[in-house]
Order: sequence, then C-alpha cells, then structure tokens
Amino acid sequence: MTGTTRSSNGLDDRRKRLLFRCWHRGTREMDLILGRFADAEIGNLSDDELTQLEILLEVNDPDLYAAIIGDKVLPADVTGALFARIKAYPIADSDV
Repeated sequence: MTGTTRSSNGLDDRRKRLLFRCWHRGTREMDLILGRFADAEIGNLSDDELTQLEILLEVNDPDLYAAIIGDKVLPADVTGALFARIKAYPIADSDV
C-alpha cells in the first residue's frame, strides 16, 4: 500500500481536506494508519467524529504513534471513541 485508494470525488471540502491530511502526516507509519482508516471511513464519519479527527491530527506523529501502539496515554480530550476505532483498525492487508 503506497497511498490512498479512495477518490475524493463526492466528498465535501472538510472531508477532502481531512483525507489529504491523513495521508500526508510526515511519517510513513502514520500515513498508513490514518490514511487507510480515512480511505475506509471518511465518508461515514459524523460531524462530531470529523471534529475528533481534526483534534487527533493536531497531535504530533511520535506521540500519536506511541498512543496507538500503547506506549503513551494521550489526554482525555484527544482520545475517545474515534481514537479507539482508529487504534483497532487493521493496518495490514488481510491477503499479505
């Protein structure tokens, strides 16, 4: 997997911007984690979930990656149901 597999056609501007930001984090690990999640879920996220994603995207990559793998705890205002979904989302192709 080297990049987005989802077209931004049909997405509103907010979702397009978030999809791009998920795939352009700065570290490849976070691109793959957030980008793959966004490819699959961005069209289905509620406004509240989009806000939660925007907040998560403000966390720097090393801290966010550490929280996803369980090495760090982020403040409660950053984590929540969406963070749990991202953390549980499979990041590897099932056929690999």
